Amino acid sequence: MAMGTARSASDDEDGLDATPMSEINVTPMVDVMLVLLIIFMVAAPLMTTGVPVQLPKTTAAKVAQSQKPLEVSIDKDGIPYIAKDGFTPETLMPRLKQLKAENPDQVVLVRGDRDVPYGKIMEVMGLVGQAGFTKVSLIAQSGGGAPAAGTAR
Repeated sequence: MAMGTARSASDDEDGLDATPMSEINVTPMVDVMLVLLIIFMVAAPLMTTGVPVQLPKTTAAKVAQSQKPLEVSIDKDGIPYIAKDGFTPETLMPRLKQLKAENPDQVVLVRGDRDVPYGKIMEVMGLVGQAGFTKVSLIAQSGGGAPAAGTAR
């Protein structure tokens, strides 16, 4: 914190400081805030959750959600994931039933890599339906590059 004194010509002769003048130099603070802003702007797109998959493109409109949906991702090897946890078809069903018991009105979004066979995606969607979820949608890449959800049920 920088503090100076207001001096007059008569103070110089006496060598006395009259009144302290307190001014805060805000330039370094503004510099730091701008650097932090740039860092967060660059880091925000990198903070996506889930398994990286190449989504197919669609022209369907985006669907607005009232609560955060549960995302089930299927990577290019056909392995289903919930968040970042990988499952086999045998272990996926008990986890889906547990999630259904915790939140009966949960919306499920299924993300499948474009290289995964259609049958594998339908198999996972069938498991989601057998677990009791009624609000299931597929996620695809929109023409503009942003993900879009289309209702499946």
